[in-house]
Amino acid sequence: MNSDTLQFSRQGYVVDYLFYALWIVVASSVLVLFGPRREWLDIALLAAGGLIVWSFLEYALHRFIMHGVDPFRRWHREHHDKPRALVGTPTVFSATLIVLLVFVPAFALTDIWKGIGLTLGVLVGYFGFGSVHHAVHHWRPRTGWLRRRKQLHAIHHRLGDRHFGVCTSLWDWVFRTGPR
Repeated sequence: MNSDTLQFSRQGYVVDYLFYALWIVVASSVLVLFGPRREWLDIALLAAGGLIVWSFLEYALHRFIMHGVDPFRRWHREHHDKPRALVGTPTVFSATLIVLLVFVPAFALTDIWKGIGLTLGVLVGYFGFGSVHHAVHHWRPRTGWLRRRKQLHAIHHRLGDRHFGVCTSLWDWVFRTGPR
């Protein structure tokens, strides 16, 4: 990864993707193999909540940090200028934030199993975001949901002040940053 940009080498980009896939597999396996069965429903609800939390974080981070705070704004502007470049948040930075801002507070307020459950939901959301973001920049979907996500993201790249959600338009609808 270049320290002046958010651009990964091809190898670094793949390693980042695989790191999060592995983290999801390990967290899921730990919950299924060792988590208390009597708490599975609560854990599953927290994982679903983590997905919802991620969808809001995706929107808020993109709108207010990536488009509003330097050096992130400068790095993100480069992404808008070079949309096919392999970009992402440095793995150590994103993983540390997830542990410190999601797992640690959830664990402190509940227990380890629920902390892992909430974190798993956020991880699945983050991984899904990375996958969709890659697809809208590098694939050519002809129909369906992914094609619509690609169209909206292309509008975002042109205008910069609309369509901040990559995976969903929910928060763009709530905060009126969708279509004019």
